[in-house]
Amino acid sequence: MMKMRTLLLAAFVAASVPALAASGDAEAGRKKSAPCAACHGANGVSPSAEFPNLAGQYPDYLATALNHYKNGKRKNPIMEAQAKPLSAKDVADLAAYFSSLRGLQVKY
Repeated sequence: MMKMRTLLLAAFVAASVPALAASGDAEAGRKKSAPCAACHGANGVSPSAEFPNLAGQYPDYLATALNHYKNGKRKNPIMEAQAKPLSAKDVADLAAYFSSLRGLQVKY
């Protein structure tokens, strides 16, 4: 019984992470994204191959990446300094904003 309860709790938590990221406010995220533009471009499309494009990424991926920079699971001194002061709401808003943008398109 305890294993089943733990498994159900884990499934609920895993399912709620994308919902949290999706619950961000894209307009608020746009306003908070000014520091990101220096490396990731004004619209989330990086001007350099050195930095990843953020536009069009899944919101849960973006939120997870930011949280990993915050807690040290991902190592990058610049991103760690940028992510450390972000609140959970800031992360959700930024994820909502960048995921709402059109990413690079492949032409066939």
